[in-house]
Amino acid sequence: MSNFLHILTRPDNLPVAAMAVALVFLLVVWLKQAIAHDRLIDEDREEDIIRRMRR
Repeated sequence: MSNFLHILTRPDNLPVAAMAVALVFLLVVWLKQAIAHDRLIDEDREEDIIRRMRR
């Protein structure tokens, strides 16, 4: 594990590490939105999806 962290924190690899963190963050956001939209669809409130997307 220490070798992995050593390689990951080298200056030439920092953009890759930042991109991985950004990817995980965006996946969490997208999944939360997808779950919320699925719940609205199950409740027959499709028009609320458009309103939420425009906020």
